[in-house]
Amino acid sequence: MSSSAKTISRDWLDWPFFEPRHRAICDALDRFVTQGGLQVADHRDVDSACRKLVRALGAEGLLDCAVAAPDGDVASIDSRSICLSRETLAYADGLADFAFAMQGLGSGAIALAGSAELRQAVLPKVRSGEWLAAFALSEQEAGSDVAAMSCTAREDGGSYVLNGEKTWISNGGIADVYTLFARTGEAPGARGISAFVVFPDDPGFSVADRIDIIAPHPLATLRLDNCRIPGSRRLGASGGGFKIAMQTLDIFRASVAAAALGFARRALEEARVHAQTRRMFGATLSDLQLTQAALGDMMTETDAAALLTYRAAWRRDVQKLPTTREAAMAKLAATETAQRVVDRAVQMFGGRGVRKGEIVESLYREVRALRIYEGATEVQKLIVARELLKPR
Repeated sequence: MSSSAKTISRDWLDWPFFEPRHRAICDALDRFVTQGGLQVADHRDVDSACRKLVRALGAEGLLDCAVAAPDGDVASIDSRSICLSRETLAYADGLADFAFAMQGLGSGAIALAGSAELRQAVLPKVRSGEWLAAFALSEQEAGSDVAAMSCTAREDGGSYVLNGEKTWISNGGIADVYTLFARTGEAPGARGISAFVVFPDDPGFSVADRIDIIAPHPLATLRLDNCRIPGSRRLGASGGGFKIAMQTLDIFRASVAAAALGFARRALEEARVHAQTRRMFGATLSDLQLTQAALGDMMTETDAAALLTYRAAWRRDVQKLPTTREAAMAKLAATETAQRVVDRAVQMFGGRGVRKGEIVESLYREVRALRIYEGATEVQKLIVARELLKPR
């Protein structure tokens, strides 16, 4: 996707959700893209590409809005800035968006609940792009149902001994630091989970399997076999890991919707250009009313999803209010919309749309995972309904 990355005018930055500093962030990212910032990475080697992209983003200070400074307050992280960054990067290159997002998600819990020593040791290196970060929450039987987690952490003197497996871990196998969640057993279910910082050279830590998916990203299954770590690497209180995980995800969940917007807007632009240049039946594809109707639907649905996305981010940033329902609606609407918009673009391209190397073919593979990770569409529907049905 990055080989023909473009930038577009963003009239939505005039919406009342945004401030001049948000346009400055988009301008900086546009310069990064147009001046070849994405060309440092050969996407045929995903591991190396992620490392190079993270370092390039860090060198330009573009990770600062997603990764807290060691002496900063994670609550001050601006959701709108993260969302705009992800939308801009996803429009240009899906792997660049992935690399950016994981630096924030992987380090968020450390910023929220890490000791001063941990924050100082980890956050500057993640923020600069020197280290890659990962968020190790999911297990084979504990994806959407985090309470079903079976990976354990047993306290032993001044240490913890970790056993079990984590899977579907983004940056798994290449990360320099992992925020990892394990059951410490203070209470049943979600209340008996704690959070830890684990490094890949810790004894007993290994990568059990690398996972290939339709849009190549570094994913792995991690194995912990009597992995002993210092007690000082626990994040927050014992048994407080679920709360830390949810707080971290709440900061970044709306940004998944923003990444979907980036994919949708790129697909819409590719479809617009193709429709206006493709000759058919003595006219262009865009002269056909069916094409015009499809483009009208694509544009309308994308802007509707954008309004939900930036409403959720604005509510968190400006109103300082909970966004559980709003972020869930944004992720639900934006990811489902992006899937439809990309699919229509592929259809409009005809045979070209499924040819390897076409932008819309790449988008078709990239967008699919967004409807699953950080809470599948079906889970978002349950969250919205439960929020609606709460006693008032």
